Amino acid sequence: MVANTLVAFVALLHILFLILEMFLWTKPLGRRTFGLNRELAVQTATLAANQGLYNGFLAAGLIWGLMSGTTGRDILVFFLVCIVIAGIFGALTAKRTILWIQALPGVAALTAVLLAQP
Repeated sequence: MVANTLVAFVALLHILFLILEMFLWTKPLGRRTFGLNRELAVQTATLAANQGLYNGFLAAGLIWGLMSGTTGRDILVFFLVCIVIAGIFGALTAKRTILWIQALPGVAALTAVLLAQP
């Protein structure tokens, strides 16, 4: 139950990332969230939308794994490892806070999934 709750939370985070990056990037909330001025937000909107789409795929993978019950454990592990790696890479190359916002929840969910009894 704890593992599923943490995985659902990580999936929800990635749905929120999708919304911010695909639909709100150039809006005041998106610009404030990512610390962008209007000009830079407009110039990078296509890149952000692409990134948002990938976050949506990560969320979809987690939801697929959750819906698969006990047979979805490997699916969850795969997508959570992808999320952790992406979070670490993002922290190293873009913004350090990505480590706490993306990678840490992913590590918590991955740990819970790996410790859960099948």
